[in-house]
Amino acid sequence: MNRHTKLAILLAPFLILGGYVLSDLYLEDQASDLRLYNMQPFGHCDVINQKCVLQSGEFEINVMHENGITTVNSTFPLDTATLFTVDNANNPTGYQLGMKDTPYYWKRETNLGELIPNKGDKLKLRFIGEIKGGKYIAEFYSQTVK
Repeated sequence: MNRHTKLAILLAPFLILGGYVLSDLYLEDQASDLRLYNMQPFGHCDVINQKCVLQSGEFEINVMHENGITTVNSTFPLDTATLFTVDNANNPTGYQLGMKDTPYYWKRETNLGELIPNKGDKLKLRFIGEIKGGKYIAEFYSQTVK
């Protein structure tokens, strides 16, 4: 065995270990980057009649309002969920939703029923849900069918 082969055999474990550590640091840095995903309403969105589904790829959430309680349920467990109502001057009012039993269901008492009292009225809503650093964002209108 010549000296180059001996040197290569001696250095190989250190190079493998160094590559593993550097790749881990790189992946950790990539994971901390902000990832945004846009969600779109699936068909007609009607929060009051519990027919509002937002989706982005395989991820879907259902937004509904009944008896003063706004509920969001999702296909994947959420870390946080926030719903905003937006007035005509484009000023948002945020509602941080709380977990209901599991991370798939979130709810909070809101005034959506008062803001959409008549059939045919619509209200601009925004939703931000977070899953492992990725933020799912939607802006949609809630309206009831005439």
